[in-house]
Amino acid sequence: MEVIATRKEKVIYREGDNVIKKFSEKFPKSDILNEALNQSRVEETGLPIPALKAVSVIDGQWAITMEYVEGKTLAEIMQEDPDNLEKYMNQFVDLQIEVQSKKAPLLNKLKDKMNRKISSLGSIIDATTRYELHTRLESMPKHNKVCHGDFNPSNIIIDKEGNPHIIDWSHATQGNAAADAARSYLLFALKDKKLADMYMDLFCKKTDTAKQYVQQWLPIVAASQLVKKIEGEEEFLKSWVDVVDYQ
Repeated sequence: MEVIATRKEKVIYREGDNVIKKFSEKFPKSDILNEALNQSRVEETGLPIPALKAVSVIDGQWAITMEYVEGKTLAEIMQEDPDNLEKYMNQFVDLQIEVQSKKAPLLNKLKDKMNRKISSLGSIIDATTRYELHTRLESMPKHNKVCHGDFNPSNIIIDKEGNPHIIDWSHATQGNAAADAARSYLLFALKDKKLADMYMDLFCKKTDTAKQYVQQWLPIVAASQLVKKIEGEEEFLKSWVDVVDYQ
């Protein structure tokens, strides 16, 4: 088996026409089964995603097996061809809009997931801020669109024919599309503010959404990202969580 990528508590292999994502013994079994369930539910919507093939135990470790897609990630393509960033960003936003046009009624609800994450931040943000975040979340319109939860160019593989394939559905929920857009904006902004602003402009233009509406979600998605405790992100994310209104 050829190692494709190594992540925290998981290793991703290629074996022939398959990709095998193998999890460490510490990884909760319920999260692994939920990821496989998410993928199968989203697969049923007809979106371009690798087919789920098996959930199994390999050498004592839980694993998810899915179809292998030959190609490059959109992130790699953007890096290799910076002169055409706007073209690739248009493709990225169009694909996200396609995802959000679908419904999968059995996916977990985005609001429930966000509420749990905010509640778990007791050691990082104070009770007053958590209360404000819960209140803001409850006030946001309730929708039931498919939300990827980690929609960024590294989770899109472009095959040799130029067709996109969306991977990593472990964070998928159903909810408000603007929340998923705010998360994509945040992921861009953690690396490149200019790219983040290009994304926001295109998403809002193509969906006829007010920027202020997406920005209302930013403190909530920043708080949810804090849960991951990624080195170097905490100060940046806390500054977003503390901001009540964006200009």
